[in-house]
Amino acid sequence: MSETLLAALVTGAVTLGVCLLNNHFQQSKTRALLEYKLDELTERVNKHNNLIDRTYHLEEDMAVAKEKIKVANHRIDDLERSTE
Repeated sequence: MSETLLAALVTGAVTLGVCLLNNHFQQSKTRALLEYKLDELTERVNKHNNLIDRTYHLEEDMAVAKEKIKVANHRIDDLERSTE
């Protein structure tokens, strides 16, 4: 009976050890994959934020250009009225 119990304990210990090692290596692979995906996502977010900033500046420049065109048109209208 003690040989059977000893064999069962050794088998259980070896199985537990293999499971712990397997979990450790799987966890490190999963962690590496998550870090890679997080880095990629961070890069995409930075590109998106850069695009938003550039769009904001373009909209600002467009508003200034529209205002300049409006002022130029008023000047032209004033010049045309003064020559009539």
